[in-house]
Amino acid sequence: MIKVRIKENHKGYLFILPAFILLVGILGFPAFAAILQSFNLIWVKTPSFSLASYQRLLSDVEFLATFRNTVIFVGLVVGLHLMIGLCVALLLNMEIRRKRFFRVIAILPWTVPDVIGGLIWRFMFDTLPGMINAMLLQFAIITDPIDWLGNPKLAFGCLIFAETWRGYPFAMLILLAGLQAIPKEQYEAAEIDGASKIKAFFHITLPNLKYMIIIATVLDTIWESRLFGMIYSMTGGGPGYSSQVLSLLTYKHYFLFFNTSYAGAIAIVLAIFMFVISLPYLIMTMKRE
Repeated sequence: MIKVRIKENHKGYLFILPAFILLVGILGFPAFAAILQSFNLIWVKTPSFSLASYQRLLSDVEFLATFRNTVIFVGLVVGLHLMIGLCVALLLNMEIRRKRFFRVIAILPWTVPDVIGGLIWRFMFDTLPGMINAMLLQFAIITDPIDWLGNPKLAFGCLIFAETWRGYPFAMLILLAGLQAIPKEQYEAAEIDGASKIKAFFHITLPNLKYMIIIATVLDTIWESRLFGMIYSMTGGGPGYSSQVLSLLTYKHYFLFFNTSYAGAIAIVLAIFMFVISLPYLIMTMKRE
């Protein structure tokens, strides 16, 4: 029997090896396959290296509009998540009665799966039986029902509103954890020095939350960039492609149009976009280490 000696500081790698192999198999293989597909090298009748799919991206009006939609959607939603999440986190960090109850209430939207959330808001924004129109008509704010999801200008805004509601607890939880880690002595010292609550917020709270804000921004941006269920179930990317994002466009070309090479190119562009977004977090993490 052959005995293999492993150094003590290397034994930890054995424990993570099964998870690493599983991760590579589940995520690594599809990513590698998408790269090869985008260059027309696999799963085609006549494999040959080609940049045609990437060249097509530059002239495809639908892709360019969808890419713009993705940037606007992600930017607005993540920004609103941070603002609302910070406000709610500040409120929940205060010494109030039944704090745990309010924390549970605040986190409820995040427990709703994105597909279910999309269906709920699709019904609420429905022209005739929808709750939104019913309330506006009840209070005489409008005189006729509004076709919220049938209007290209309104559907995108409704989608942003719905995803803001569903996703803000994620940023709230991260920021709340950061708030609870701030030493109370800093606020006490500021109060002794005569600093107002506003000055304490800008000179104590925000500097201490810098790392948590970056984490929340990067992780939420990656999540929203790959969001699919909410958009698919709520608007389907329509009307036309007014509310379509890159994840949905990739799905359409893969599974509806069976244009795997072009879908692979779109997926690679989306992956590069998310990688660029995550760079600040990676750089900051390496510096801290």
